[in-house]
Formats: sequence, structure tokens, C-alpha cells
Amino acid sequence: MGYVRPFLRLGIYEDLRNRIRSKSEHYLCLVAMVVENTESTRDVSNTRKQDLVGTVEIDVRSRSGMDVLLFKSWQLDNLDDFEYAYLSNLAVDANYRKLGVAQKLLSYCEHQVLGWGFCELYLHVLENNYTARRLYDKAGYRLQEVEWTFGSLLFGQPRKLLLRKSFSSKV
Repeated sequence: MGYVRPFLRLGIYEDLRNRIRSKSEHYLCLVAMVVENTESTRDVSNTRKQDLVGTVEIDVRSRSGMDVLLFKSWQLDNLDDFEYAYLSNLAVDANYRKLGVAQKLLSYCEHQVLGWGFCELYLHVLENNYTARRLYDKAGYRLQEVEWTFGSLLFGQPRKLLLRKSFSSKV
């Protein structure tokens, strides 16, 4: 498996690079860092130590016609409801968990989504990721849909849960 890792890393790197380079006005990749020995948190280039401790991405996605058929519970009122805000790839280094990093990243994403004019945010989480599910539940995310795949049906792999949070103008 060791020989596959460089290819996986390259694929992930290229995917992230393409997303960051896209011209979409509704895409944001956030990073949380621990920075030591700097006078300003805005300029971390002069620091002696920097640790990347967390990341998250948000963007606006479009529902395809198939999505509308599969996710009837979204109850689209009209064709303008085909776009939705989506959160993905929330991750925090194991050494920095339970310190509020994930909550802060999540909260910032919610504020950003409101700024984009959306009042709901969607995300997926695996059903066996209990730590993430607890985080999202505490933050007000509720189950929207359970997604079955061939892997979950045939091999007992965990299902993907689609979660949704609706918020007013105050987050």
C-alpha cells in the first residue's frame, strides 16, 4: 500500500489546487493554524513556528435533475432552488481536537454562507463517525436523508448521512 500513497497525495493535491484556482465567487477553503512568536495574526509568514491544525471547505452546488428525484424531501418550490450551500472536508488534527477548532471553523462557514445569501447549509457525514455527528448535532444540524450505496448494501460499509442546518439571519 505504501507505493499507492504518493499517487493518492498527488490526486488530493491536484483536486485542492483546482478548486482553489477556480473563479467561483462561492468557494472558500479555510485553514486553522497555531502560530507562535508573531506580533500580528494577519502576517504569519515571519513566524518561527506554524502548525496547520484544521481545514474546511464551503461552496455552492447545483442540484441535478437526478438529485431532485432522489431527494424529494428537499421539496423544491421552483427551479431557483437548485443551488445550495455545501460544507465539506472539515478536519482537525488529532492533537488539537476538543479545543473548539472545529466549532470555530463551522461557525465561520455559517456566517459566510449567510453572507452569500443562503439560509441553509448541507453536509455529509458517515454514520459511523460519531465524533463528527455529535459536533454537528450540537451545532444544530439535523438529518435530512440517509444515502444507501452498493457498498453499504452489499458489504456493510457505513451509509452517508445528509445533514442540514437552517438558520435565521443571526448565526
